[in-house]
Amino acid sequence: MLRALARPLARSTRSTLARVYSTPAREQPAGLGEGERVIWDKLAARFPGTQLQVQDVSGGCGSFYAISVSSPEFKGLSMVKQHKLVNDCLKEDIKGIHGLQLKTIPEDAA
Repeated sequence: MLRALARPLARSTRSTLARVYSTPAREQPAGLGEGERVIWDKLAARFPGTQLQVQDVSGGCGSFYAISVSSPEFKGLSMVKQHKLVNDCLKEDIKGIHGLQLKTIPEDAA
């Protein structure tokens, strides 16, 4: 019974993720919430790259975000240093949220 209920939810979640995650970093995706837009704008300005994904995974209340960001600036840095750069950029925003799932991706400079 639970498995049957979980399948449609998983499909709808995938379509939401595809909508948010498939947009190039320079073009803000449609349908972002206010908190997602604020974070997206800060990261897009600070880390120009090919991939930027911001999603409120707390059900829309803004307490937990999943972020994936790519940047040439991450190349050669440890994951800890990459995450520190992102955390420094979002220092004020992080104070008001409960959790952050962060993925950083080094990319070659064009």
